[in-house]
Order: sequence, then C-alpha cells, then structure tokens
Amino acid sequence: MSIQLEIIGFNIAGCRIAQAAGANRIELCDNPAEGGTTPSYGFIKAARELLNIQLYPMINPRGGDFFYTDDDFNIMKTDIKICKELGCDGVVIGILTADGSIDQKRTAQLVELAYPMGVTFHRAFDRCANPFEALEKIIEIGCERILTSGQQPTAPEGVTLLTDLIKQADNRIIIMPGSGVRSDNIVQLAQQTGATQFHSSARIWQNSSMQYINDSMNENLQSVSVDEEEVRKMAALIREL
Repeated sequence: MSIQLEIIGFNIAGCRIAQAAGANRIELCDNPAEGGTTPSYGFIKAARELLNIQLYPMINPRGGDFFYTDDDFNIMKTDIKICKELGCDGVVIGILTADGSIDQKRTAQLVELAYPMGVTFHRAFDRCANPFEALEKIIEIGCERILTSGQQPTAPEGVTLLTDLIKQADNRIIIMPGSGVRSDNIVQLAQQTGATQFHSSARIWQNSSMQYINDSMNENLQSVSVDEEEVRKMAALIREL
C-alpha cells in the first residue's frame, strides 16, 4: 500500500524543505494565523517553478467562516483560473451554506472551472452539520479528496469518525486525515483508520535573522517554517507500512 504525505507550505523555504524531506504534495497557503488563505500570484508561480511534486494552492479569499459572499466567490473563481494558468496540479476549496451544509451549486461550479486540475475539499467539512450527508454530496460533486480531522480539533481526537467516513467512502473518494498529524501518531492513525493519505503542517517557528530589532515595538518576528526532520520521519514511517 502506497501512502502519501501532504505538507503545508506557508512560504517558499518551507516548500523547498518539504520536497527535499519526502513530501508527495504541497498545500500552498498564506496566513497561517487565519487558518490558511490564498497565496499570492508570485508565491504560486515560484512554488510551481521550484517543485516537482504535486502543488495544490488553497483557494480561500479571507479568514473566518466558509459562508462566502458573491464578491468572495468571484475572487475564488479568478484565483482558480490563475492556478490553472500557472500549471498547478489542483486546488483546495470548501464552501458551506449558512445552515452547515455543503454549498453544492457553488462547489460544483469551482470543480468544473478547475478541471482538469484535481480538487480537495478542505476542513470546511469539519464545520458541516451532517458529515455523512456532506460526504455523499462532495462525492457527487466530483472532488477527489476530503481533508478532515473527523470534526474534532485534531485527527487523533477524531479517529472514530475518520474511520467511519473511510468505510462509507468505500474508495469513491480519498479521506485524508489532517490536523495534529505527526511522526508519533501517523502509523497508529493509518492502522486505525485505513487512510492512505495524510496531511501535516510539520510546523515549527523560526526566529528572525535580523541583527537589529527595535525592542520598543514589542513585536514577535517569528515566522512559520517546516520541520525537515519531522517530515523525514513521517515519510519514512509510512513507506514501511
């Protein structure tokens, strides 16, 4: 069984590290503090030129919920067109209605617009009122995978629902556990759930390399990066399964 590892790239250095450490795919995001928003044109272009593994940019015009205005939706459509023009392998989307259901109409429009790129439905799924109903709707729409923590803060906490979702999916769509996935739990998650793809940030914080910092500003100048050793451990562990 071939198990794949997706790593979040919040900057070009992180993309470089993740690829070298054995990641199979990069989910490209901006603004980690807001849960991940659409990366800039320049960032997507640079990542596509650097990476020879799969590249899936996040399509999310803002932080907050996943109930979008018409303006938000139009921005998402434009960003998907840009990803296609730049040669991305896929995009990551998620749209809900106000009552916690999948917005089938809009999601289907984005999937059609993205073709022939692949589409991951992201953790908006974890905000759905009925995950089993949502699963069937996403399959019907034509997404290739769902990123989910099993409607819990982390995948290890959501292992029961993840297992049930994978059984219900029955190979019609990929259920990809994410959030809190690390080298100390990825094997157990794979064995418990039967998942064949995993998502991790392998996140670490890096201090600023500035020689001068104005202490009066009282700022935290740390930036998010990828823990190379952690990615290598996860990639090695899943290769053995």
